[in-house]
Amino acid sequence: MSELAHSTWVIARRGIAHMRRQPEALADATIQPIMFVVLFAFVFGGAIKVPGGGSYREFLMGGIFAQTLTFGAFGTALALASDRTNGAVDRFRSLPMPRGALLSGHAVASLLRATLPIALMSIAGLIVGWRIHSNLGEALAGYALMFAFSFAVIWLGVLLAATVGTPEAVQGIAFIFIFPLTFVASTFVPTSTLPAALQTFAEWNPVSAIAGALRKLFDNPGAHARPDAPWPLHHPVEYSLIWIVAIVVLCAPVAVRMYQRSISS
Repeated sequence: MSELAHSTWVIARRGIAHMRRQPEALADATIQPIMFVVLFAFVFGGAIKVPGGGSYREFLMGGIFAQTLTFGAFGTALALASDRTNGAVDRFRSLPMPRGALLSGHAVASLLRATLPIALMSIAGLIVGWRIHSNLGEALAGYALMFAFSFAVIWLGVLLAATVGTPEAVQGIAFIFIFPLTFVASTFVPTSTLPAALQTFAEWNPVSAIAGALRKLFDNPGAHARPDAPWPLHHPVEYSLIWIVAIVVLCAPVAVRMYQRSISS
């Protein structure tokens, strides 16, 4: 095993150990998505109609998946910001390890962490009535898309951690930007029900694309866009992949450079 791979795994195991020792820090990946599933399925589900018909609970799950995976940026940024403030970064820099191991280790830990909400939401969805109606290949493609999006979101978290220096600042900034991004989308309601200005934003919102792509790959209600809908709603899988590649190719190098500069100053 190369030195970089070994050091990456050491940092990743440290992150996994922190998750086990501080389970309350996983509330955003465990309790929150289940709470949203139950809340919207049983409280609001009867009042929201899906265009074209079908179960709102099945429509909901694509949006819950998309929202929770987007919130993964928050967990990555918080972990990196905490390492900067508690002196862990300085200790790691004093060790004979590759410079890139810290970020790659956090990335691996964050990607493994993403499996927890995906699994829990799948179970919660099945309990409230969600089903996958597509074939095995499309279903596996849906889960693969979720992990690919989780990987892209990690680098948004790194960029956030490089921009703001403390866990408190991460919490404030993340909620300001992530909440509107996930709610002004097709996560919980069809975009056609939104006011004109918000509807345009939601139709091109990458969170809407992920939600729509999962509905399409799982063959759930809401997968088929109206005839006059813009291109992203008719091709949510392709639009999602464009966003994933763009974030990784454009954002990841900038995020790594900014974070390395921030811990060197």
